[in-house]
Amino acid sequence: MGINISNFLNSKSKNRKMIDFQDLDHLDGLSISSVSANLYETKRDDLVMFYFREGANFASVYTKSKILSENIKWNLNQKAKKIFSLVVNTRNANAFTGEQGYKSMQNIAEVVSEELTNKQKKDEEEPKIIKTKNILFGCTGTIGEIFPLKKIIFKIPDLIENIKYTQNKLIWIKAASGIMTTDTQPKMAMEECYIGKTLVKIYGIAKGSGMIHPNLATTLGYIFTDADLSNDILKKLLTKNIDSTFNAITCDGDTSTNDMVSIFSTGHAKHIKVNSVNEKNLKDFNQSLNKVLLNLAKRVVADGEGASKFITINIYDAKTDDDAKKIAFSIGNSPLVKTAIAGEDPNWGRIIMAIGKSQAPINLNKMAIKFGKINVVQDGKIHQSYSEDETAEYMKNSDIEINVKIGTGNKSFTAYTMDLTKKYIEINADYRS
Repeated sequence: MGINISNFLNSKSKNRKMIDFQDLDHLDGLSISSVSANLYETKRDDLVMFYFREGANFASVYTKSKILSENIKWNLNQKAKKIFSLVVNTRNANAFTGEQGYKSMQNIAEVVSEELTNKQKKDEEEPKIIKTKNILFGCTGTIGEIFPLKKIIFKIPDLIENIKYTQNKLIWIKAASGIMTTDTQPKMAMEECYIGKTLVKIYGIAKGSGMIHPNLATTLGYIFTDADLSNDILKKLLTKNIDSTFNAITCDGDTSTNDMVSIFSTGHAKHIKVNSVNEKNLKDFNQSLNKVLLNLAKRVVADGEGASKFITINIYDAKTDDDAKKIAFSIGNSPLVKTAIAGEDPNWGRIIMAIGKSQAPINLNKMAIKFGKINVVQDGKIHQSYSEDETAEYMKNSDIEINVKIGTGNKSFTAYTMDLTKKYIEINADYRS
């Protein structure tokens, strides 16, 4: 199947629960293909196509970086109501590539639209003409290198020839592996739910391991559903659920030029018509979408570059949502906090430091800190039952939970991060080697 075996086997060595892969199977209206365009020195899948035979409604959220990759610029400039293909390449971010990078998107879109139009004529009873505006792109990899247009163009015919109209778990793993860069494991998630009395599928894949921080958490995330929902409803659902999922994770505090999370709706599930995002019939779908997004976001953190610990930071009783988020990320992005956790050192003073530097209002007399269920600080003082030995033993766990009560209100926020190890430095020091 061409799966990146070395990365795949390496991921199993982590022996983490996140390695469990759900049984994603066929989703009506979607086809998948992946090939090697020889973008890496080692042969692996690095070019993936998602093809919607009848078109798909869609919505996307993109990076908040002031420097955008050329593929993001391309996507923002397309005003189509339906998308027929999403093409994702790895190894090259197509960022800071200027005119060459943008024209590469145009040239690839021309070839893809022509080839897919021919495939429509061959396979469909009522073939559609696919235009360049019906093509979206995802790019990930190194910033500032010339975009490998010729290599990708050369492989488009193979990519289309390899399109599988029916998916199975291995095809999903192959696609999720094909968009990885420094990831050590593919990331997939799924939920099934109901709209009215009709069963609906929500499938998703993502990539991300480093350069992870909110706005959009520097990753590529692609969600596919057979629900029949409008672009407007999809946009509202995605925007509504992104803050508590992909915008709630951080690995290293850096935000990419290429972040995007997109959702595509094929419309094959014949459920009752949904006219508004606030309809009761959409409640189950909304909750299930959040689960898929959060599952993928957590997988990104669990596979953070060099990570040995998965860290959950729960902030309670803050004055505002923004205060809770500031404190959570002040803790989650602190190199001192992250290195202490990597070293399994219960140095709770670093948590105190991170809370204080956030500049958010706190009530010291009501502040409390717990590591898991272990009381560390209560009412602004070290807890009378605090045990350094007990806490040090807790820090040996692969999953660490930090709970902080601020005491200024009733707002809360949960962020997810990982520790900072020597391996992180090795990976990023050798990234282009």
